[in-house]
Amino acid sequence: MMKLINLSAIYTLWLRETKRFLRAKSRVIGALGMPLMFLVFMGKGFSKASLPGLPQGVNYINYLAPGIIAMILLFGSMFAGISVLWDRQFGFLKEVMVSPVSRTSIVLGRVAGGVTMALSQAMLMLIASLVMGLKTTVFGVLSSLIFMVLLSAAFVGLGLAFASKMEDMHGFQMIMNFLMFPLFFLSGALFPLSELPVWVEKIALLNPMTYGVDALRATLIGVSVNSLAVDALALIFFCTAMVGFGAYLFESVEVD
Repeated sequence: MMKLINLSAIYTLWLRETKRFLRAKSRVIGALGMPLMFLVFMGKGFSKASLPGLPQGVNYINYLAPGIIAMILLFGSMFAGISVLWDRQFGFLKEVMVSPVSRTSIVLGRVAGGVTMALSQAMLMLIASLVMGLKTTVFGVLSSLIFMVLLSAAFVGLGLAFASKMEDMHGFQMIMNFLMFPLFFLSGALFPLSELPVWVEKIALLNPMTYGVDALRATLIGVSVNSLAVDALALIFFCTAMVGFGAYLFESVEVD
């Protein structure tokens, strides 16, 4: 009888995704390029500015850094779904799908690989933020890892959901870009949500990225809009829903 959860299969898929990521050095550099420019130019450019809505006693580089780390997690996680399209194109997906392994294990293996890739990029950005002047604590960094994993797993699941229903790689990239930028700009990553029009602020409250950014600010710099419990519950719900949604759609994937 096929096991619902096959740890060996999950580990094998995780290892494959991780090795493929480590070998693609240009992919790592490209993924860090734009967020690093945001951090350097906006962080330094507005470092002495008095921005409305900024928490008292918090400079802009400290406010911005958690948002840029969340940006890395969003972009890296959702584009993890592109590996499904590569595997479909080169026949590996068919080999995996016909193996005596549950599709739930396949999804979990890919989610684990995607989270590892996004988390490694986020840690590099965290180091860059510390160099730029981010003030945090060891406990804050360790606590933030929990929310980084939740945020990343949720968006990996969403990326897999779209990838499981698409065959065109360019179309997938366009849809991901169409989704990612509104999620990012309406999360409060770059500026306080309190300065937005009321109707936009209400829309932002439906954005799961909002709670991820807020949780990272709470753990890294000790400033947040919501309580950490609210952020945690929102991210756990979204993560569970997206990974479940991705697994459900992946169950119906057809390969030729």
